[in-house]
Amino acid sequence: MHNDGLGVYEIARRVDTKSADYCALSDRIWAMPELAFEEHRAVAEQIALLEHEGFRITKKLCGMATAFVAEHGSGSPTVGFLGEFDALPALGQVSGITERMPTAEGASGHGCGHNLLGSGSALAAVALKDALASGAIAGTVRYYGCPAEESGSGKTFMARAGLFDDLDAAFCWHPNVVNEVQSTSFLACIQASFRFTGQASHAAVSPHLGRSALDAVELMNVGVNYMREHMASDARVHYAITNTGGDAPNVVQAFAESLYLVRSPHLPDAEHLFQRVKKIADGAALMTETTVEVQIMDANSNVLPNKVLQEVMYENMSRLGGPGFDDTDYAFAEQLRKNAFTNEEIVASVALYDRSLASQVLHDGLLPMPAREGMMMGSTDVGDVSWIVPTVQCSTACFAIGTPFHTWQLVTQGNLPAAHKGMVLAAKAMATTAADCLRNPDLIARAKAELKERTGGRRYTCPIPPEITVDNLRAKAAAFA
Repeated sequence: MHNDGLGVYEIARRVDTKSADYCALSDRIWAMPELAFEEHRAVAEQIALLEHEGFRITKKLCGMATAFVAEHGSGSPTVGFLGEFDALPALGQVSGITERMPTAEGASGHGCGHNLLGSGSALAAVALKDALASGAIAGTVRYYGCPAEESGSGKTFMARAGLFDDLDAAFCWHPNVVNEVQSTSFLACIQASFRFTGQASHAAVSPHLGRSALDAVELMNVGVNYMREHMASDARVHYAITNTGGDAPNVVQAFAESLYLVRSPHLPDAEHLFQRVKKIADGAALMTETTVEVQIMDANSNVLPNKVLQEVMYENMSRLGGPGFDDTDYAFAEQLRKNAFTNEEIVASVALYDRSLASQVLHDGLLPMPAREGMMMGSTDVGDVSWIVPTVQCSTACFAIGTPFHTWQLVTQGNLPAAHKGMVLAAKAMATTAADCLRNPDLIARAKAELKERTGGRRYTCPIPPEITVDNLRAKAAAFA
């Protein structure tokens, strides 16, 4: 498979040649964190580099200003690399220190490492483009700039529009505390706002004339909590009260809103559970004589792993070795563990893989492929891509073992040399596996056959209703605010 002069080590060399530019890109994106659908500077930085590399750029896709595709080459096969670049609110953190120090009050931060994710995927695409230029392999390479993975599901909107339909294979990765080929599925999910409208009134003089929307929000939460005993143990329901109706206790709140996220291992089960949550909302509205408007905000399908591609990626990662951390990387990770992690967090970060890893500071090996597929109790819009095209993902160690995701402890590591080393390893793993797909049509055929078997031949159905667009979501949110 690797004896044609453009095998694992030659593709890896091409990644190394360009890695400095994309490590610097990840640092620039780290320094200007932007939330869902507002990643304008991150997108501009990525497009500028990819245009310089000769990619053809198509911007503002599917009604999303920060969605784009960069393409190079022509003809079949066509392989795609999925990139993300959105941040999370209130996680701004000064880099490289072992205590909480926000960059500014309320500042956003890359608490899931998406500054690395998009930059690493772009690096893989560029390295493969350079290999195409040699003439030893042929095909089309795409980088997908996908906004709003954390909240908004940019890939789901892109999948609904058919942007992945002509791909032969898709590749993604995620920064992590371990190096592995991902073999787990992820939960399907539906996120929706529940907007209650009542009647304002003076809470002391005429409380009988008021109808409290905030009461409805609270009653809905009580009802959902009672439901938890009677739903599957591998399902999840989370909520946030996003509009309390005001700050004055002597005014009956006429408006209030909560945001619910419903998850389950399979999309039909998530949809069924979501219908139960809607019934509870209707009941809360009935009890309070308010009205409720339900607005789906985003949704993801569950991830379909592809063993054919996983086996190839695992072989490549075995040849590539670990990130190659040095003494400085280990010293900082050790200090962070002492100052900012609990023993419970350290064990929890590796419990899904191997609890014995908790004794390590950084993971510089490669986890073995498990005998059975597991379930990651999170969700990702990569799932929607995986229902359309054979998709494979890896994780690489960018952070100290024990690092909780969506925390300042992760943000403080997100632009350090250790994070860059993990990112470069991921780019090599994706680029080498994609090169194998370009040179080996049988590999793609077997991966597609597996996907067909897993889906039972069912066509992809987008979990976001066709009438929902990013623009009308924003308009409704603004009207209710």
